Amino acid sequence: MTMEKKIIRFHLQLLLIVFCMLTFNSGNKALAQNKTQYIRIANLVIDTTQLETYKAALKEHAEAAISKEPGVLTLYAVYDKDRPSHVTIFEIYASKEAYNSHIQSPHFLKYKDTVKDMVKSLVLLDVIPIALETKKHN
Repeated sequence: MTMEKKIIRFHLQLLLIVFCMLTFNSGNKALAQNKTQYIRIANLVIDTTQLETYKAALKEHAEAAISKEPGVLTLYAVYDKDRPSHVTIFEIYASKEAYNSHIQSPHFLKYKDTVKDMVKSLVLLDVIPIALETKKHN
């Protein structure tokens, strides 16, 4: 497969992942209306020999961030079905300040220290939403 085809495939997969993440959001109406939110996508490649350990560390971090930080609104993590070592994290913060606070939190610093030798590649994308709509769950 040529590099151009790989890049196109990657972008299509990324769009599909973002669509799926937004489809399964918890239904927070403020999420779709607040223009000051800070939204980031992280694309990671994880050492395959440490994948299960990485997933456990990420799950622990995500649960702590959502439960302890009011400024962390959404934190979704998924992996590519065909390449499980390729992880995408979709994050929505109340503001850039909430993000800056998050990356100084004890649970984030613990996560970063725990996974530092597991992450082979990290690409961070700051994104601007076009539509963040969800159904409210009753």
